[in-house]
Amino acid sequence: MPAADDIAKIIEQENALVFDAFDEEVAFGLGSRLRGKALAGNLPINIDIRLWDRPLFYAAMPGSRASNADWARRKINAVRHFLKPSYRLFLEQGGKDQVIAAHHGLPPSEYIFAGGAFPIRVRNAGVIGAVAISGLPSREDHNTVVAALADLLGVDGASLALGAE
Repeated sequence: MPAADDIAKIIEQENALVFDAFDEEVAFGLGSRLRGKALAGNLPINIDIRLWDRPLFYAAMPGSRASNADWARRKINAVRHFLKPSYRLFLEQGGKDQVIAAHHGLPPSEYIFAGGAFPIRVRNAGVIGAVAISGLPSREDHNTVVAALADLLGVDGASLALGAE
């Protein structure tokens, strides 16, 4: 699928995956869904859900590495700065390099454009946080988060999923 089509689909995901409210209980439900998917699929991922002022959920699954936590943090920083999913940022940058382009003036040690972080958007409030996973290839990280969000929000995840590359 061409990058322009993927970007359009991700924008569709952003518009569809909006919460009416988001709090600690919702974060725990989302994190638990992601953890359940990871256990069922033997996915070696880290899960990090946070509001801009504090973390709400974290889990490191068997097979994940310490570097996954750092990648999730850097993905969340990118979402916070640009208010877009990290995979969209990767595709908008050309889809070849995950290191943030120098013209942004942001340190690569703090930001990364790689799939797996998605904004937590609340209706009439905007983006208040992010959910991130790390441990799979970028596109799979992204699709895993989108599937969990769609499931939690009761949205048809199959219609929102990015197809094969």
